[in-house]
Amino acid sequence: MKTFDYKKLIQTGWNESWQEKASAYPNLTPGRIIVEHKRLYRIQTEQGVLLGEISGKYRHEASQREDYPAVGDWVMVQPLENEQKAIIHAYLPRASKFSRKMAGYTSGEQIVAVNVDIVFLVMALNQDFNLRRLERYLLTAWESGANPVVVLSKSDLCPNIEEKLEQAESVAMGVPIVTCSMIAGDRVNGLLPFIHEGSTTAVLGSSGVGKSSIINALLGEERMDTRGIREDDDKGKHTTTHRELLALPQGGVIIDTPGMRELQLWESEEGLEQGFSDIEALAEECQFRDCTHKNEPNCAVQLAIEEDRLPIERLTSYQKLQRELAYIERKANKREQLEEKKKWKKLSQTQKSFKK
Repeated sequence: MKTFDYKKLIQTGWNESWQEKASAYPNLTPGRIIVEHKRLYRIQTEQGVLLGEISGKYRHEASQREDYPAVGDWVMVQPLENEQKAIIHAYLPRASKFSRKMAGYTSGEQIVAVNVDIVFLVMALNQDFNLRRLERYLLTAWESGANPVVVLSKSDLCPNIEEKLEQAESVAMGVPIVTCSMIAGDRVNGLLPFIHEGSTTAVLGSSGVGKSSIINALLGEERMDTRGIREDDDKGKHTTTHRELLALPQGGVIIDTPGMRELQLWESEEGLEQGFSDIEALAEECQFRDCTHKNEPNCAVQLAIEEDRLPIERLTSYQKLQRELAYIERKANKREQLEEKKKWKKLSQTQKSFKK
């Protein structure tokens, strides 16, 4: 493997684990995707930031979105001498992947960020506060492999913080919850213990919850564009339009992401079990193993609702997410069948051409 300055990449999240994975590509140089622009990438390497694109072979072998690099990926590249450019030949196996289903009716995957250690799930303490949305974010975070931290922003706009905290704790069981305000003196001090050298943090949330303001406070400078809240609905204005990985002065890196107007799940079965562990535990006490928690006798979940130990809204959300995941699985299976059919059709055509 080519020799390079190990220390130069530590700030970007490089460690011995990535070093070991990179050893499979002895003639290439490692780098990390910091910005993605429609198949063009800005890559942080030992030589500085290079503009990269994937090789022809890589492009030919990639069949779906997850095969392509995303912000946060460690890639193995061949720098082009004196051009500040590089050819990407592969990305290293991912430690985590935060995905969602593409908006609309398609069953395609949209990768939000990869190789994330900590994900700040930001929700504002004004009209944006929504427990059902928080459940979705937690579900996807658990499935990604990253550790979630709930960040309740704009606390200066909330007259009943303790009540909102209690509500958030009811769905984010065991997950750290931090409140912050860009107006209050402490600003983002509560987030600092989760950031350290070599770590990668992503900031996720709907449009206008203050993600860019939080990142500016952590960076110690006004790097990200911010705008005030709208007077008609008390919501912030969307500012971030792309994903970007930024180095933090206190160590580590942070990934800013565009606001999500909707978060449709993508393969979150394990996350569902973890995110709704209270319902999963109650279900173990039901008389029937396949209890749907609707009209069956001796249903422990319905009993908990009757005794006010479980909000009915939480069960409704759980069942809705179950249906959504089942739908995605059916669509994914159909897509896989079509791709397999295309592959065999192409192979058959190739064999026929050889026989002629």
